[in-house]
Amino acid sequence: MELVLASGNAGKLREIAAMLDGLSLTVRAQSDFNVGSVAETGTTFVENAIIKARHAARMSGRPALADDSGIAVDALGGAPGVFSARYAGEGASDEANLRKLLDVTAHLPDAERGCRFVCVMVAMRDADDPLPVIATGLWPGRLLHAPRGTGGFGYDPIFLVPEAGCSSAELEPALKNRLSHRGQALRSLRALLKQADAWR
Repeated sequence: MELVLASGNAGKLREIAAMLDGLSLTVRAQSDFNVGSVAETGTTFVENAIIKARHAARMSGRPALADDSGIAVDALGGAPGVFSARYAGEGASDEANLRKLLDVTAHLPDAERGCRFVCVMVAMRDADDPLPVIATGLWPGRLLHAPRGTGGFGYDPIFLVPEAGCSSAELEPALKNRLSHRGQALRSLRALLKQADAWR
């Protein structure tokens, strides 16, 4: 079965394909089917993941997988949350988003810099699937005051991983995949898909 990933990110495609290996699924990017992006108009991670999966399924005519992820800062009431990728405005770069978050939280002492990465993954058999498979991953940490490390992307350089004593951007890829919100969601999704007859 071909599964269309509602993303054009090559790194994400490789990571997800590897994690779903053994499920008789071939994961392909939506760009392979000339599927473009869709407006993320939901107010929750779940809604946005469903919007993206439904769009990819409808446009490709195949089962689809989408994820919506971001960072939620406790002192900001969970912001930037679903707006993480456009926190500094539509089309903002990772660097611009990161810098805005640092500016907004500059006054916070270490004790008030709790945060978490969130990832919701949704698999849909078709655009009208009434029972999409939904998996969630949460990765608690703390906001650093300045970027550290050169790995990863997005907010990784300012996300302190307490159990490792370093930023997410300083972790070895294998360890990051084991700990991260996306890795957690993927493992949960894999288990759910193995249980569902329609996905075997």
